[in-house]
Amino acid sequence: MAFSGGLDTSFCIPFIREKYGYDVATAMVDTGGFSADDFKRAEDRARKLGVVSHVVLDGKQQVFDGYVRWMIAGNVLRGGVYPLCVAAERVVQASLVAQYAVEKKAASVAHGSTGAGNDQIRFDVAMNVLAPGLKMLAPVREHSLSRAQETEYLAKHGLEIPPKTTAYSINAGMWGITIGGKETHDSASAVPDEIFEMAARSDPNVKPRLLKVRFDKGVPVALDGAKLKPVDIIENLNTLGCTYAQGRGIHLGDTIVGIKGRVAFVAPAALMLINAHRELEKLVLTKWQRFWKDHVADFYGTMLHEGQPFDPSLRDIEALFQSSQERVSGEVSLTLRYGRFDIAGVSSPHSLMNAASGKYGEEFSLWSGQDAAGFGKILSIPSRLYGGAGASR
Repeated sequence: MAFSGGLDTSFCIPFIREKYGYDVATAMVDTGGFSADDFKRAEDRARKLGVVSHVVLDGKQQVFDGYVRWMIAGNVLRGGVYPLCVAAERVVQASLVAQYAVEKKAASVAHGSTGAGNDQIRFDVAMNVLAPGLKMLAPVREHSLSRAQETEYLAKHGLEIPPKTTAYSINAGMWGITIGGKETHDSASAVPDEIFEMAARSDPNVKPRLLKVRFDKGVPVALDGAKLKPVDIIENLNTLGCTYAQGRGIHLGDTIVGIKGRVAFVAPAALMLINAHRELEKLVLTKWQRFWKDHVADFYGTMLHEGQPFDPSLRDIEALFQSSQERVSGEVSLTLRYGRFDIAGVSSPHSLMNAASGKYGEEFSLWSGQDAAGFGKILSIPSRLYGGAGASR
C-alpha cells in the first residue's frame, strides 16, 4: 500500500483487509515535506490499523535528479503560476512503491487516490509501466467513497480523525504543499489565510532580508555563499520561505481526466528558484534560446502533469535543457519581505549585458546613429508593404 498517513490511505488498510482478504504492508515514500514526528505518527497509525509491516523509502534525491532539476531548467509553471508541486513526487512515490512490491513478491499493489483527480492516473501509469504483473487496487476510486464515509469507517475501526483535518486534503512534498477543500471546489471562493497557515506557519513580524542563490549550469549549488546540495537548498528555502509567507497561490486549470480543477498551494522554494533562475537566463541566453526553451518547457510540464513521465519525448527535451544550461551560472539576489519577494540583482561571468558595448537608452558604440535609422527603416518594410497591398484593393 502506497501510504502517506492521511485519510484515504489510512482508510484503505482495514478496508483492503476486510474487502479483499489481503494482509497489508505499507510503504511510505519520503519526497520531502515530512518531519521525524510525521513519520512516527504515520507508522503508529499504520500499525494501529493492523499492517504486517511498514517501511519508509527515500525518494528525495530521485525527485530532484529525475524531475525538479528539469523543472528549474525549464522554468516550468503550469498556467504561469503553479510549479507542479505534486506531479513529480507522485511519479517517484508510485515508482518506488511498485519496485518495492515486486521485490517483496507482493500479490497486489494499492494506492488511495480517488476517481476524480490527477493522482490516480499518475499512480496507474507508473505502476503499469514498472510493475505490469501486479494486480492494482484503488479502493476509494473503485467504491466511489467520500471523505465523510471514510472518516466514519475508520471511527468504527478505532481511529478517530478530527473533522477539521478531514475537511481539507493537505499534501506536503519537497517542491511544495497542495491544499484541497471546499473553497477549491468552485472557481469563486477564496481560500482563507488560516488554511494556508494550517499548511505552513508564517511570522508576520519578520524583517526584510537579502538572500543570495548561486547556480552552476542551471542547478542551485549555494545559498548565501554556503555550498549545499540542491535538495538541502530547497528544504532551507521552504523553511525560510514559509516563515515569510512566500509561495502562496491558487491554480485553476485542466485536469488529466478532462474537467477543470482548482488547487491552493504553498511553494516558496519552487517559486523563488524558478524566478531567480529565469532572471539569470535573461542575462546569459539569447532571446531565441529562451523563446524555444519556453515552448518545449510548456510541453514538458504538460506531459509531466498528465502522468506521462516515461514518454521518450521528455528525454529529448531534457537533452535540450542540458545544452541550454551550459552558460546559466551566476548569482541571483532576492529581497524577502513578508508575503512577497523581489529579484534584487543578478550577476554572471557569462553576462551578455556586460559584453555589450553600450548602455540601453543612453550610449552606443557598436553602431552609429545613421546605422540605427537605416535599421528602423528596413525593419518597417514588411508592415509598410502589407499596409500598401491592403490599400490598393
